[in-house]
Amino acid sequence: MSKIRVLSDQLANQIAAGEVVERPASVAKELVENSIDAGARRVSVDVEAGGRRLLRVADDGEGMTRDDALLAFERHATSKISRAEDLNAIATLGFRGEALASIASVARVELISRTEEDAAGTRVLIEGGKMRDVKTAAHPRGTTITVRDLFFNVPARRKFLRSEATESFHLTNLVTHYALAHPEIAFTLTNNGRETLRATPAKGLRERAYQIFGAQFLENLLEVNQSQPQVARVRGFVSAPRERRTSRDAQYLFINGRYVRDRLISRALSEGYRSVLPHGVYPAALLFLEIPLEEVDVNVHPAKTEVRFRRAAAVADTVREAVRAALASSGYLQTKIAGEEVESREVEHFRPELSDSWTALRPADLSSSEGRSSSMTGEDAHVKSETRGATGELVPPLRQERIEFGFTPGEDDADEVSAPLKKNSETQRGVNAILRHVHAASFDAVEPERGGQVVQFEQRARRNASSEQEPEHSPVPSSSPITFPPLMSAAQFVREIPVESVSMNIRTLGQLEESYIIAIDDDGLLLIDQHAAHERILFDKYHALEGERSHESQNLLMPETIDLTPAQAAAFDAVVEELEFYGFGLMRLSGRTVAIKAVPADLQIEEARNLLAEILETADAEKRGRARATLREEIAARLACHAAIKVNTPLAPEKMRWLIDRLLLTSSPTTCPHGRPGVLRLATRDLEKGFHRA
Repeated sequence: MSKIRVLSDQLANQIAAGEVVERPASVAKELVENSIDAGARRVSVDVEAGGRRLLRVADDGEGMTRDDALLAFERHATSKISRAEDLNAIATLGFRGEALASIASVARVELISRTEEDAAGTRVLIEGGKMRDVKTAAHPRGTTITVRDLFFNVPARRKFLRSEATESFHLTNLVTHYALAHPEIAFTLTNNGRETLRATPAKGLRERAYQIFGAQFLENLLEVNQSQPQVARVRGFVSAPRERRTSRDAQYLFINGRYVRDRLISRALSEGYRSVLPHGVYPAALLFLEIPLEEVDVNVHPAKTEVRFRRAAAVADTVREAVRAALASSGYLQTKIAGEEVESREVEHFRPELSDSWTALRPADLSSSEGRSSSMTGEDAHVKSETRGATGELVPPLRQERIEFGFTPGEDDADEVSAPLKKNSETQRGVNAILRHVHAASFDAVEPERGGQVVQFEQRARRNASSEQEPEHSPVPSSSPITFPPLMSAAQFVREIPVESVSMNIRTLGQLEESYIIAIDDDGLLLIDQHAAHERILFDKYHALEGERSHESQNLLMPETIDLTPAQAAAFDAVVEELEFYGFGLMRLSGRTVAIKAVPADLQIEEARNLLAEILETADAEKRGRARATLREEIAARLACHAAIKVNTPLAPEKMRWLIDRLLLTSSPTTCPHGRPGVLRLATRDLEKGFHRA
C-alpha cells in the first residue's frame, strides 16, 4: 500500500493557516490589507476577547460581486496577480490568495459585500472551511468580514494564544501601523465596545502622527527626507537624541506602504546615530522607504513582514545617510568637511588635518590668552596670525622647520633648538601643546626624512620684526600624513572577572573617556563601566525593598501629562499596579492621556517619560502574560538602567570610590542586570607577557 497520499483541501488549508494565522492580529492584518487594496477610504475594526470571540473588519472599498465572493475562499484565488511576471513588481499588499481560505478553515467566517453597480449584496457563511450558506443581503458599497471563534476546531492552536491583554496589544499595534502607513484612510478600532483608536483622514504623516501619538511625541521628532536615484527615497521622522529607548519597539518601518520588520533597516538606522547615542540605546522612528518594485522581493515570508532587497548595501547606505542628514540639519552632527563627518556638539577643536594647511591650528594654543585668531591658510594666515608674547609686544607667526626625533643632536644643534624656547615660556608651552596633538593631526608642513623616520618641528619665535629674514625652509605641502609604528593591542589579555575573584582591595586611579573607572587591585588593572556598576547597585537596592509596600518616590510640583499611543493605552491597565509599586504615581485622564504625579526617587522626570513608554511598548517577550515576579524584575532592571549614571559623565574621586565600595556589596559585582560585563581585568602577569618580560 502506498505511503504517500494527497492531503484533502480542508487539511491543507489548516496547515497553511499555521503559517498565515499565528494569532488574531495575523487575521486582522490580512483583512486590513485586503481593504486597503480594495481602495477603501474608511476601515473599521471591532474586536472582542482579544480577537478570539470576534474580529470584524468593515470597509467602503470597491466590494465584490456574487461570483467573486464565492471564489474568494478558494485556495490561491486572487485578483491581484495573473501571471508569473507580476511577482517581479508587486504593488499590492496581498497577492497570494491564501489568507481567506486559511482563516475560514479555522474559524466561523461571514462575508457580506456589494459593488457600486449591484442592487444588493452577497452574504457567504463558512464554518471550519465548509460552505454553509450563500444568500442576498443588504449592505452599502464595500465589504464586511466577521471572524468568530478563532481556532474553534483546532484546540491545540487555541490554547497557545496569549492572554486577552496581550492579544489586544498586538491588534492595537497592527492597526496603528497601518494607520500611519496610510494617513489618507480613516481608521477606527473598537475593543470590547470601547473605542481605542479613531483617526480621521489626514493631509500627511505629521498630522496622522499627531492623531495617534500626540503633540509631545512630535516635539522630539526630526524630519527625514532624502532620495537616492534608482535606490530608495527615505522620508518620515526620527527622534532627537534626547528621546531614547532601550528597545526597538518604537521603530515603525514601512517599505512601499507595507509594514515590515527588517534587521537591515534597523541596523542602518542605528548606524545613523553612531557617536550620537550610546551602545544599547535606540531611537524612535517613523521611516517610509519608497523603492522601485523590481528592486524588492516581498514574497519571502508567509506573513509578508520580511522583504529582500536586490541591492541591500545601497539601501542601507541611503537610510544611514538620510538619518545623519536629519541629525546634521538639526545641529546634532556637523555637516561634511573635506569628506569627513565631525560631531559638532562633542568636538570642540577643529581638527587640523581637515584644513588646507597646518596653520589651521588654533593660535590660542601657541600664545597667551590675550591673542585670538581664527583658522586661516596660505599667505593670509602667515600675515594675520600675529599674537602677543609675554612682554606684550607683537610676535610674528611661528615658522615650522624640520627636527628629527630619535637622534642625539650635537652641541650646536641643541643650542639652536633650545635657545628660542628659553626666551619665551609661553612659546614653549605652545610647542608642548603641538607635540601632544601630533598623533591626532597630519600637518602639511611635514615631510619624511631618514628612511621614513618620524620628523618633528622646530619653532623659532623672533621678537624683532625688523630683523626678520627669509626662512631657509618654506613649508612644503605634502599629502602624506605622519605614520607611527603600530602598537600591540592588549585586547587578547583583557578578561571578564568571575565573581569569586573580585578583590576587596581596589584603589581608583581615574576615569577613561569619562565612562570607565580605572582602578587596580592585587592582581592587576581593572576597568569598571560606571553605568553598569550603578545599574547593578540600583537593581539590588530595588530587590532589597521587595518586601516593603512601595518604593521611595518624589512628588512633582506640577503633574506631567503624557499622551499614550493606542497600543500603550491597551497595556497600561495591566502594568500600572507594578509601576506604582516602584514609586510611580499615575492617574488615567480622559482618552489616552496619563498624568504622572510622582516618579521614583532615583529617576529624573525626563527619564521617567522614556521608561514609561518602553515598559508599555515592549510586548515581544509577552510580558503581559508573565508572572508578576518576572514582570517586576524586568521593570526593576529598566528602572535601574534609566536612573544610573550615564556614560560621558565626569566623576569626582569620592564618587568613584563610593561606586566601587557599593558595587562590592551587590549580589553580582561583575555584571549589570542585563547580563553584560561591568568589570574587565588586565592582569599583571598578562602585562608582563605583553611586554615580553615573562
